[in-house]
Amino acid sequence: MDEAKQIGEIHCVTIIGQVEGHQLLPDDVKTTKYEHVMPLLAAIEETPEVRGVLFLLNTVGGDVDAGLGIAELIAGMRKPTASLILGGGHSIGVPLAVSADRSFIAPSAAVTLHPVRLNGLVIGAPQTWRYLEQMQERIVGFITEHSHIAREELLRRMLANDALANDVGTVLTGREAVDCGLIDALGGLGDALDWLHGQTGLETKQADG
Repeated sequence: MDEAKQIGEIHCVTIIGQVEGHQLLPDDVKTTKYEHVMPLLAAIEETPEVRGVLFLLNTVGGDVDAGLGIAELIAGMRKPTASLILGGGHSIGVPLAVSADRSFIAPSAAVTLHPVRLNGLVIGAPQTWRYLEQMQERIVGFITEHSHIAREELLRRMLANDALANDVGTVLTGREAVDCGLIDALGGLGDALDWLHGQTGLETKQADG
């Protein structure tokens, strides 16, 4: 068996800019459309030639429901998956990063943690507050389930009011994101690919044996 078949083919998926959901964003905004990513992931999962998937992330937020939907699909894939944060991992980019089997962050990259907010017209009612609480809990629950950060630590950093000048939350450097257990490892493209090659090689040997 040649080396290419032994380590398997790695498919690369980029999720950059804002994750666009049911609301269309302006043409001058860089977006990743969730209705494009979802069928792509299903097709990758059903393609025998693809042995592993690398997700390159550089996000600035976006639709929470759309982002969580993509993250759940990634978490449910049977093929080995790795994520690599490049530049920024803002808001919904964090669940996307931790949804992979192994998450990496570049030394120069950063992640931003902050609570859920609503833009535009908001109805001032108790139901609105409960809706925000439920959405926040969905995000916190997903992140803590798929990473090693403690719930209390995650909430503390999300709700910090002394770290950002005009906002609530925390920006973590690559090293800080790893040290607190949010991201698995500090590394670059080669590190993520090496890990995936190791996983696909292991699967190949088991299948051949």
